Amino acid sequence: MDDSLLSDLKLSLRLDSDEEDDTILNRNLIAAESYVKGAIGSDDGLMEGFYELDNVKQSYEIAVIALASSYYTFRSSGMTGRVNTVDMTGNSIIAQLRGKYLKEKERREANGSEHQS
Repeated sequence: MDDSLLSDLKLSLRLDSDEEDDTILNRNLIAAESYVKGAIGSDDGLMEGFYELDNVKQSYEIAVIALASSYYTFRSSGMTGRVNTVDMTGNSIIAQLRGKYLKEKERREANGSEHQS
């Protein structure tokens, strides 16, 4: 887990350092990373290094932090009232990254497996 992602997540949630919260936040980051990569595509084989590309990394990290933030904020299993199940920030970034992923995949398939940073 990238410590800078944890720091950015804590900053976005306006949390001070707390070991108990850090454990929860790290789990949320892992779950969010898994969700985002599952929604976009894996970064192994031909697509190795995709999430580290200059034009991808920042958007990827924002999507992960937005999703992990919502996991932390809405961690109650029982809720009353209206629930908005659409994470507009995360979904719009994921949609953009899907397009970049497909475009990069096509480029790599045409040129071999080398990737650009």
